Amino acid sequence: MAEAHSIATTESERERRVAEAVHSGEMEGLRVDPGTMLDAGEYIAGQIDSSEVVARARARYGLA
Repeated sequence: MAEAHSIATTESERERRVAEAVHSGEMEGLRVDPGTMLDAGEYIAGQIDSSEVVARARARYGLA
């Protein structure tokens, strides 16, 4: 079983990562839905981690 490792990031780093991910999707012709953007905002603020963002997205689209 793999161990989960948490890497500390700053709010500005998380914001940059989200902006890059959104831009990447837009370059492929995709749009980020409002629920995902709310999750991204919580991630940027440090209220949830990236694993929770992924879990919520998977649940939102029935991939849990």
